[in-house]
Amino acid sequence: MRQPLRLPDLLRATPYLRVPNAWDAASARRVQAAGAPFVATTSAGVAWSLGLSDGEALAPAQVLQRAAEIRRACPGAALSIDLERGYSDDPDAVAALVDALVDCGVGGINLEDGDGSPDVLAAKIRAIRARHGRDRLFVNARTDVYLAALAPAAERLAVSVHRARCYRDAGADGLFVPALVDAAEIAAAVQAVDLPLNLMAMPGLPASDTLRQLGVRRVSAGPGLAIAAYARSEEVARGFLADQPTLLPAGAPGFAEMDAPP
Repeated sequence: MRQPLRLPDLLRATPYLRVPNAWDAASARRVQAAGAPFVATTSAGVAWSLGLSDGEALAPAQVLQRAAEIRRACPGAALSIDLERGYSDDPDAVAALVDALVDCGVGGINLEDGDGSPDVLAAKIRAIRARHGRDRLFVNARTDVYLAALAPAAERLAVSVHRARCYRDAGADGLFVPALVDAAEIAAAVQAVDLPLNLMAMPGLPASDTLRQLGVRRVSAGPGLAIAAYARSEEVARGFLADQPTLLPAGAPGFAEMDAPP
């Protein structure tokens, strides 16, 4: 299946994007209805929806199944899949998984380094790029230097920049640095790496106007929507169990909107 809307073109042409991440077919339809420019998954949300913990607990078959479910529910949407580390240290195995996702209509992926060597992620990116050109697949390389505190605070920017350049040279199209929130360090990262910078919405992140001025291209919600949805479900469940009236919010979708298209 060919991508209905080429995600690489969208990401390169749009100067600033805010992306509410989905985790299943129903949430994908809701973020699409809200006006999301494309559908992007959060691997944490996908894992939680399957009763698993975040952090490489998903199997490749589960990732593919979820991508197919979202594609069926949102046939006209551009789609990006969060692949964590690719569920293998073998570059060819990761590239084979990406092959299957592209065949499913996926136009973008997030691929992270975690606490591993940057050489490992670079090798995976090279293997993927050897099979899929930039016009067909956008590879967003995520580095967890800030998120996982992989270096002392004073060194995190330099370490992130070094890793980002490795990933750029391997063929990455974008850089994702979750937990980078300091405005001066954001500006320095934009200037130091010739890749569109993607950040994650979290406490301390500057407002959108500031991020635009700094040159940030994309802000992702990460697992935030999934956490909010599950928290709200628990809140309503507690009220229901206590025999308290729990009304749907104004404008809540009805059955016709919730039902997946044929």
